[in-house]
Amino acid sequence: MGSGRLAIAATAVLIGTLGTAGCAASRGESGSSSAVADGVSPGDASAQRHAGRIGASGIGDPDFPNDGNGGYDVGHYRLKIDYDPGSKHLAGVAGIEAKATQDLSRFDLDLSGFKVGQVTVNGTAARFERSGDELIVTPAKTISDKAAFTVQVTYAGEPKPVRDSPNLGTYGFIPTSDGAFVTCQPNGARTWFPGNDHPADKARYDFEITVPEGVTALANGEMVGSPSTSDGKTTYTWRETHPMASYLATVTMGKFEMREGKTPAGIRNVAAVDPRYSDSLDNLYTLSGKITDYWSTVFGPYPFSSTGGVIDDFPAGYALENQTKPMYGGFNPGDDVIAHELAHQWFGDSMSIRRWKDLWLNEGFATYAEWLWSEHKGNASAEKIFHTRYSMGADSAIWKYAPGRAKPDDLFNDSVYTRGGMTLHALRQRIGDPAFFRLLKTWNAEHRYGYVTTEEFVALAEKISGKQLDSLFDAWLFTAKKPTTW
Repeated sequence: MGSGRLAIAATAVLIGTLGTAGCAASRGESGSSSAVADGVSPGDASAQRHAGRIGASGIGDPDFPNDGNGGYDVGHYRLKIDYDPGSKHLAGVAGIEAKATQDLSRFDLDLSGFKVGQVTVNGTAARFERSGDELIVTPAKTISDKAAFTVQVTYAGEPKPVRDSPNLGTYGFIPTSDGAFVTCQPNGARTWFPGNDHPADKARYDFEITVPEGVTALANGEMVGSPSTSDGKTTYTWRETHPMASYLATVTMGKFEMREGKTPAGIRNVAAVDPRYSDSLDNLYTLSGKITDYWSTVFGPYPFSSTGGVIDDFPAGYALENQTKPMYGGFNPGDDVIAHELAHQWFGDSMSIRRWKDLWLNEGFATYAEWLWSEHKGNASAEKIFHTRYSMGADSAIWKYAPGRAKPDDLFNDSVYTRGGMTLHALRQRIGDPAFFRLLKTWNAEHRYGYVTTEEFVALAEKISGKQLDSLFDAWLFTAKKPTTW
């Protein structure tokens, strides 16, 4: 998540056509892919007999017990979206390729709202029902442990974003007058497609987005071919070939001015701005290129195939690190915000957390990257910024929140960002620059496209530095008071 939240301041085979079902589904909706029928409820005797083969309704994150799902890993999403900004109607077909991690007689997908018209598993009609944000699927035949399988869900309705959440505002699929602003951290992907909505299950994505002619659709990764227009509609195809957490997926749509090219180091660079921010296009493009190239020298090779950013005319008041397409909501970002979001391409996007409690590994690192960029530009040094932050009194709220254990009801607390960044500077002071910057590159190299934990970072820091660092990390990350030594 960008610093703007705090201070302004993210091979399934598709068969068939888009569904045309209308309104959002109600709780308890059940059906089959061929006709409405009774679903299999969790209390049914048949389900109870096969309880050992039912995928869990959560992925296992104790802070967000209903997020994600158990019993399978997704490898690939193919999302076919038709959206009309005028009516705010979305018709979708989600193709999912997954692998079972247990025998599966039933499994869940995360989906908020919409009318589900059809579900198939391995091409065969499956029974389904709705319970809150869960789409509960019972395939015609139990899926064996470790077996690959495909799911296809046809759905339609008006997307409803998550609103007024603590220190998050509005997120998910947010309709706008000319399209949609799509930023999904932490669990807003379910507001526009069914899936395993938790960062612990990353996957590759293909997007086929159809919008009225004159509207541009942007998604993660790179555009495949050229847009095609027919009958007053234009279809854009985008593909992200690198693993991606669901909260980083986007299909932002609207009127955009674009600039495309390459960074000085040769990385594809795509910048897009709402016409209201046309004066910012060249600056966004140029800065995104320069900062991406610089971070590649500090953190290691850029992990994706393109970089850039998008400024949309939606007053979100925050930025989000959507993979390859950082999103800036209703403001012209400065160097510090762009540096933050692009650092996330390494810290959070390529290397992802399995549990939200470790969020400082994303936000603390991206915050410290802001300070490194300032230092690189000859402005305030990281040391100076550190001491400015440290000068806050011992009764300041930042010292009462231990950032190494992010709180589910206050994930994006200033401590997770600022004190998380300060932890890294305290570490840099303790182990010295050669070991510190070697640590950053090694951390990225060893966990590229994978998952990371705080314990792993501490262990690597001790290995590279040859120092025992428990007291430093305990003071900065896990103690709810102002550290006095480091």
